[in-house]
Amino acid sequence: MKLPFAIAAAVACLALNGTAFAGAAEDIIAKEKCSKCHTATTTKKGPSWASVAEKYKGKAEAEAKIVDMLKTGGKDDHNKVAASDADLKAVAQIVLSSK
Repeated sequence: MKLPFAIAAAVACLALNGTAFAGAAEDIIAKEKCSKCHTATTTKKGPSWASVAEKYKGKAEAEAKIVDMLKTGGKDDHNKVAASDADLKAVAQIVLSSK
């Protein structure tokens, strides 16, 4: 009887502490304050991630273009993000998976 209670308590702790397990991409998004200009679904100073995902939907070069824009600032003078290519690819995947 104690085991199901212990399992339930462990699951509740993990569910309530989800941000403690955030990946590198989420850490970069928070550190770079991306939400200052972007949200998942609505346009602020910058386009929503959902609109970016729609723009690149079905395009093979989508991830590479977003990574390049994050590294260089792109044509729109976006803030440059100093991170590994792998981490920037993870950020791009978050953006591209937005709906």
